Amino acid sequence: MLTRKQIELLRFIRDRIRADGVPPSFEEMKDELDLKSKSGVHRLITALEERGFIHRMPHRARALEIVRLPEALERETGFEPQVIQGDKTGAAASPGDAADSARHAMEVPVMGRIAAGVPIEAISEVSHNVAVPDQMVGRGHHYALEVMGDSMIDVGINEGDVVVIRETSTADNGDIVVALVDDHEATLKRFRKSGDTIALEAANPSYETRLLRDDQVKVQGRLVGLMRSY
Repeated sequence: MLTRKQIELLRFIRDRIRADGVPPSFEEMKDELDLKSKSGVHRLITALEERGFIHRMPHRARALEIVRLPEALERETGFEPQVIQGDKTGAAASPGDAADSARHAMEVPVMGRIAAGVPIEAISEVSHNVAVPDQMVGRGHHYALEVMGDSMIDVGINEGDVVVIRETSTADNGDIVVALVDDHEATLKRFRKSGDTIALEAANPSYETRLLRDDQVKVQGRLVGLMRSY
């Protein structure tokens, strides 16, 4: 039986993965649960892992995967496990495993690189395709981008990661989006709009929030998943 805090933490992790494609940071978990220190978060995470509800991938910050949920949370959303982080490079797979993975994956075009830092030129050409788990993409048109820079590291997006983007021209406040600035620069940032001003927020204190007129920014897609090889 889980404690109230353990259930609250599982719910928060689940909701953030579904909304952003990546788990929350320990600092965000601490604030959400109104804990005094991150050591309290660590104890909750350890307890949930020991009980088989989550899995921590070794040697990777914020590499959390929800394995299962208690019945109370399953009834809320009809939960289905979803792997966000990639497998370790070089891990052996049996022919049966490979065939099963192929049946439950789809090819998504990789459109090049996206800056998680200073914006780079807009991306328009397909470089190759990548296999993405079906449950990560859902309906709609999707594409993938390789991340450059470190401005989104506090939400678990590192340089070299491949982000999966659902194509859309709209976004809600708090969404992580591909934003096209002045029709020639593309960047990966958190989106917030107030009146006729759009803020493109980094997730790294080394980078300032960029404030732009709404006619300077076009949303090109919303983050739905992240793939990492290591």
